[in-house]
Amino acid sequence: MRWLTLYARSRQMPASAAAVLLVALAVWALNGSGPLDLGMAVLVLTANVAAASVGLGGPDVVLERTAAIRWLPRRAAHVLLIGAFAGAALLTVQGAGVRLAPTEVVVRDSAGLVGLAALGAVLCGAHFAWTLPIGWLAVTLLVPVPPGTAGQVVNWMIFPPGTAASTGTAWALLVTGTVVYAVAGPRR
Repeated sequence: MRWLTLYARSRQMPASAAAVLLVALAVWALNGSGPLDLGMAVLVLTANVAAASVGLGGPDVVLERTAAIRWLPRRAAHVLLIGAFAGAALLTVQGAGVRLAPTEVVVRDSAGLVGLAALGAVLCGAHFAWTLPIGWLAVTLLVPVPPGTAGQVVNWMIFPPGTAASTGTAWALLVTGTVVYAVAGPRR
């Protein structure tokens, strides 16, 4: 169990978990029990994933590539745990009375966002893994929704549950990001 503690500390997991919990606490404290607010839910999920994504690489990427352990399952598990933790934090806040989004949307969006973060770690490095989720959020919230399926794919975060193109996009991002990150690891 010592390796798990060392891994968590080297990946800044305690600081990331504290940031996610602070975001959840702030949402709970500042939000009333009004109508559903999907924009706020997406913002919270993106903040949670961004806070946790800095841990997708350790302090020495070269050392990790030469270690005599199997990184593929550890990397895949790390990505999936980030998504689960980000979604669970928001669902916990919702369980405390703040209603932001349906559970299906929270699961879909946290899956897609963590896939984007994993792709960000591969393309930009772990310290900049947050750029893809934040960038896609900016496009989603600031650019008008194109009509048809293209709009459902580009703005997958804000569509209601049961939208096939949005759900497919989120799960495709999760699978692609997790597989690419697990195989390639973070960029140097």
